[in-house]
Amino acid sequence: MFIIGIDPHKGSHHAAVLNGNEVVIDELGVQADRTQRDRLLAFAEGFEPHTWAVEGANGTGALLAQQLVAVGEVVLDIPPKLSARVRLLDTECADKSDSHDARSAAIVALRHPRLRVVGPEDHTAVLRLLAKRHHDLIALRTQAICRLHALLCALVAGGLPPRLSAARAARELRRIRPTDAAGTQRRQIAVQLLGEVRRLDAELFALKTRIGDAVTAADTTVTDLHGVGAIVAAYLIGYTGNIARFPSAGHYARYNATAPIEASSGPRPRHRLNPKGNRMLNHAVHMAAVTQIANDTDGRAYYLRKQREGKTKKEAMRALKRRISDAVYRQLVSDADR
Repeated sequence: MFIIGIDPHKGSHHAAVLNGNEVVIDELGVQADRTQRDRLLAFAEGFEPHTWAVEGANGTGALLAQQLVAVGEVVLDIPPKLSARVRLLDTECADKSDSHDARSAAIVALRHPRLRVVGPEDHTAVLRLLAKRHHDLIALRTQAICRLHALLCALVAGGLPPRLSAARAARELRRIRPTDAAGTQRRQIAVQLLGEVRRLDAELFALKTRIGDAVTAADTTVTDLHGVGAIVAAYLIGYTGNIARFPSAGHYARYNATAPIEASSGPRPRHRLNPKGNRMLNHAVHMAAVTQIANDTDGRAYYLRKQREGKTKKEAMRALKRRISDAVYRQLVSDADR
């Protein structure tokens, strides 16, 4: 069995063929163009049987990975963090280069037993794209409204409330009549920023409708959980992918960072907050937890009970998030079994 590691880039791809002893047999660099798949397939014909190991098959290497899957090739998704660890610990090829990166990706494929096998894109990919677009639009709107707020604070005596809406900003701008050149420029820039905020609000409104339609088409039961609407469901389904790759609810909780990390030293066992994992999933679970706490739900009762047991508010929130993660896992498994 040969492993062909791929280090993908926007303009080029580098391939390295390894045998079972981690020895590089051959290498090839190709331009990222319309012939990239055919050139790599011709290169791989001399190494049978083979498996492709594409670093970042959900990112920069997504197009190439899907092209190979479309013709029946077996493709493994190599997380960049794993290949970086291999390169760091390698005593022979610790330098950063395309050749070393491709070799590291192949070594991960040889030694790691639980890599994701890339399949054809399905409705999960649609939800992931919509969730990412929602996340990007929210970030752009936050940036625009913060800049608008800062300008208005220099124009309005006494400042403005922390949560500034486009309507409130428009009312303030209509009242402002600057008398100097700097104030005039501030107002003109503020008007432009207000236009950006309104445009982003319109895009978000339209996107929410598309997300709602996509979640309905997914026919999921995860929305049965309190605090999981269409947008949170899009994040949960899109960034979870195939739930079958998680053997248990504990594995899923570790992936979405709702399970704590062991940090024991000596005879004293202890755990700490997990800052790793999939942050998009963690954010979605957090939003569901916040909604449950704000309403009269079983989640709120659980949260308050944990505080009565001596937990801090943050610790009680973490416990609730883990409980929600387990519930999401059960719902996604149920969806997959239907």
